[in-house]
Amino acid sequence: MKKSQIFQTKVDEQPDNSLFRFSLGQALHEEGAASESIPHLQHCADSREDWMLPRILLGKALLQAGRPSEAKPILEKALNLAVEQHHDDPAGELRALIADL
Repeated sequence: MKKSQIFQTKVDEQPDNSLFRFSLGQALHEEGAASESIPHLQHCADSREDWMLPRILLGKALLQAGRPSEAKPILEKALNLAVEQHHDDPAGELRALIADL
């Protein structure tokens, strides 16, 4: 059973649980289903202003879906959060992604 199937069951049972939605979005992204991960990651990004990880994955998923103009502000917000929260490795990765846009 795919990881996404496990979390899809949990999301079906508790659709407002942001942690389950994040895990589902992350699993879909890792399984190569970037477009399917977008609504779940967007839900998570919308749920908390300071949650960096869903924004990083959401930005990457939008890039993979051919939507760079939508990805850029999300990646920029994720970069700001990475800097504020002292996450140096994600900040470096985000700077590189943004520079390529």
